[in-house]
This record gives sequence, C-alpha cells and structure tokens, in this order.
Amino acid sequence: MRTAVDLVSGVLDDVLDQVIPQAAAHGSLYIRLWEELRRAVRGGKRFRGRLVVELHDALGGRQRVAAAEVGAAFELLHAGFLVHDDLIDHDTMRRGEPNLAARMAGGAREAGASEPEAQRLAEAAAVLAGDLAISLAHRLVSTADLPADMHSAVQHVLWETVFVSVAGELGDVAAALRLEEPSLGDALRIAAEKTARYSFQAPLRAGAVLAGAAAPLQAEIEAVGLALGKAFQLVDDLLGVFAPESVTGKSALSDLREGKATTLVLHARTLPVWSVVGEHVGRADLDERTFLLLRGELARSTAPAAVATQARDELVRARRLLAGSDALAPAVDVVSAVIAMVGRSLTDAEHYVTAAAKQGAPQPE
Repeated sequence: MRTAVDLVSGVLDDVLDQVIPQAAAHGSLYIRLWEELRRAVRGGKRFRGRLVVELHDALGGRQRVAAAEVGAAFELLHAGFLVHDDLIDHDTMRRGEPNLAARMAGGAREAGASEPEAQRLAEAAAVLAGDLAISLAHRLVSTADLPADMHSAVQHVLWETVFVSVAGELGDVAAALRLEEPSLGDALRIAAEKTARYSFQAPLRAGAVLAGAAAPLQAEIEAVGLALGKAFQLVDDLLGVFAPESVTGKSALSDLREGKATTLVLHARTLPVWSVVGEHVGRADLDERTFLLLRGELARSTAPAAVATQARDELVRARRLLAGSDALAPAVDVVSAVIAMVGRSLTDAEHYVTAAAKQGAPQPE
C-alpha cells in the first residue's frame, strides 16, 4: 500500500502537471509564476496532508483516494498561506532559498526591470500565486468523489479553515503594528487561528470526516489538534529567534524586525530584559550584530523558559485528551507521532536558547 506522503505528493504532481501547460496560452510570465508555485508546493514535509490520510486510515475509512486529494488541498493551502505570509512579513527566503517573490523579482531584473519595477512585480506575483494555490485547494476538494453529506462537510472544514486563518493573520499584523496590545492569551488565540487551525485541527478533522467518524469523535480529535497547534506555534516562536537559519530556512531577524507580538516578546515585555531589547523590536534596520546581542539578552532571561513551559503544557494536554478517550484509541499512533515530533522540536529549541545565551554573553575584559 502506498504511503500517505506518496499519495499526497502524487496528487499534487498530477494536478500541477495538468494546470501548468494550460498557462502557456497566457504567456511565458504566467508559466514562470506557476513553475515557481510548483517549486513552493514541492517543499516541506507533507505532514498536513499525511495527517488527513493517516487519520482516515487509522479510523478505518474507505475513501483513501479522496483523502489523498483533501490532504493535497491542505498542502496547497499551506503553500498559499506561506507565499502570502512572506509578502506580509517582507521575507525573501523560505526553506533556505529565495522565495517565490524573490525569484520572480530576479526574473524581472534579468528582463531589464528597474529595482522598483522588479519589487512591484514580485509583490503582485506573491498575491496572485497565493490566491491560485488557495483556489486550487478548493478545486481539489470540490471535485473529490465523495458521498454528498461527506463532501459538504469537508468543504465546510476547508472554508472554515481559510476564514479563521485569515483572522489570525490579520490579528498577527495588527499586534506587530501595535494597533492592538495583545495579552499572552490573545497571542495564543491568534496562534491557534493562524497556525493550529490549518496545520493540525482542520487536517485531523478532515481525516475523521472522511472516515465517517461521528460528530463527538470529530470534536475530540479537533481538541487534540488545537493543543498540538498551540504547542507547535510556541515552539516556532522560539525557533524563529534562536535557531540557525539553516534550520528554519528564513532570517532569524524577521520576527524582531517585524515587531511580532510573539509569546516570547510578550513574556519579555514583563521582564527587566525589555529595558534592553524593547527599543530595538520592530526596527526595520535591525542589523545582525545588534540582533545577536539582543538574542543573547533574551536567551539569558526567563522568557524562553516561560514559552517552553507553555508548549510543554499543551503537549501534556494533548496526551491527556488522547489517553482519556476510548473513541480516540484507533488514532493513538498517528497523533502520538505528531506529539513526539513537536516534542523533539521543543528540545531542539531549548538547546538553541542555551547556545545563544553563551554566544551572546558579555566577554571578559
């Protein structure tokens, strides 16, 4: 039997291989846009798509082809959100390489465009490519061969996912601009909306829907997904500042330059370290040397440990929910693997914090 990753990757390859030749009728630039989108889609570990298929299988589902298509839809949704997120955050790197916008800008320069013209094309390309990926995700779900009631339920999951994720992204930007002053609770809510929903809750629920699970079981698996998603985002808040760029694939300066109200920053605001780092958070001209000094100060404060504790609490919550439900017993292996994955990332993040504390420590005269 083909693995979930192979199934989802196969669907993505097939659908993009069908669409890209159609772009030829609309000019070489449109072909380039689709090729760059395919490059963006091919990156990543496919864990959102895997969750759909593997949970469907674990719960005894009989819609494996449709599960692979829905799993591929979540991978397309992820790709579209990342393209838009990079544009919003002014990032030019993704997974250690120039992202879609940066590559489109490079193509424009090669064609003779000025720098402002290249940037304008890059911004337009990012908006349009993200829209295409999200639209193609909806198309995949809409054409899946499923019973009418199941089809309607999965379409609702996808729509609700986009609806809530956009709310989270908007809240994230508003907090970074200090238009709102989020509490730690607000930050976790925004994280749940922005990341937990489309990365964990929705794929798990979609897998349960496709397996024909009853509503109470769907709600239970979604609760586990929420805890996992919160833990994932908390860990990501640490990795975004303390992990090497070779690990995250994007600039470590990004979160601090953008002034993101991450849980790390919100904890730091309540501590003495904020008197040192506060004036630099949100500085678009934050340089590498200053960043390393700030990172060292943050690493030696109690803020990272507070974030790690929150993440660990969410993982404990996910385990308890899983262990406390007989109905979730068939899903134990699938969900436990995800809990372990997030747990390993948390351990890595704590090691990076320790290294940053030593690296940024004041040197003796």
